[in-house]
Amino acid sequence: MLVPVVHALATQYPDLRVTVLSRQQARPLFDDLAPNVGFMDADFRKEYKGLPGLNALYRRLKAKHFTAVADMHDVLRTKYLRMRFSFDRYQVAHINKHRAGKRRLVAKDNKRLVQQPTSFQNYADVLAELGFPVKLEFTSLFPRQGGNLRLLTSRELQEKKSFQQWIGIAPFAAHQGKVYPYDRMLRLVDLLLGKHPNARIFLFGAGRRERKVLDEWCGPRPRCIQVPAVLSGLSEELILMSHLDVMVSMDSANMHLASAVDVPVVSVWGATHPYAGFAGWRQGDDTQVQLSLPCRPCSVFGNKPCYRGDMACMNGITPEMILEKVELVLDHKNRR
Repeated sequence: MLVPVVHALATQYPDLRVTVLSRQQARPLFDDLAPNVGFMDADFRKEYKGLPGLNALYRRLKAKHFTAVADMHDVLRTKYLRMRFSFDRYQVAHINKHRAGKRRLVAKDNKRLVQQPTSFQNYADVLAELGFPVKLEFTSLFPRQGGNLRLLTSRELQEKKSFQQWIGIAPFAAHQGKVYPYDRMLRLVDLLLGKHPNARIFLFGAGRRERKVLDEWCGPRPRCIQVPAVLSGLSEELILMSHLDVMVSMDSANMHLASAVDVPVVSVWGATHPYAGFAGWRQGDDTQVQLSLPCRPCSVFGNKPCYRGDMACMNGITPEMILEKVELVLDHKNRR
């Protein structure tokens, strides 16, 4: 979600040198974002573990002589780092996560269903506080035609036929409150395969347990492809995503990755809600699948157990409801 904001900063202030500090896995999102954007990775499990590690990281950062520091995370590690920068009289600003509004949004009683500022706007507000207001204008990590399929490891995926529909499905999420039941998602896969004989279904999810689920799904369905099994890393997955006609995703990282490569996302929402400010970049509410229930949302991040015990927010969504949204996206693309 930081990508459109960093892109705006780099392109609207071309004389500015921007360094993004994050974990190594985020590097493909920023390496080619703009000529004046650099990436610095930090391994908090080994090299920068604990307080000694953070002090070592601070010394490494200080050596770069930054003129301003934007804390876009506001967690314990970044709070410590920005405190060190502040003590050394650097210009520092940090994100306002609007926690009070989000608590009211997910309250069990006296819930206030009010749209909270998006993460994109929250990030932009930090830059404005530092003296760099930006206009959020971003389309994709790739040119209009998408990434170069010839760079993919799988030769089978190096060309997309004009008559094919490429549909992505990302059925997993970090927390159970954001996961659509697997049997219903598999039913959606079969509906799509039956309705579109030229379609290929690309299934995303790289965890060990996820790979086992996807193996079972793909085995009897030759037009289903388990993406992590045939591609190498996030860079290749982003290239493939940029050629999808539509992505079906939970409220998860893949929703944001597809959004960053200008792919329409049919997003499925259970315990969480777009009003918390975490919807994908330029994704409208017309492609969001969710139920209006008095208990929703019950969690900002989907990590709380369902106090009703029936997960009605997910179990009440039928595969046909998701299919309808997918068909709207595909019909729109066909008319263009």
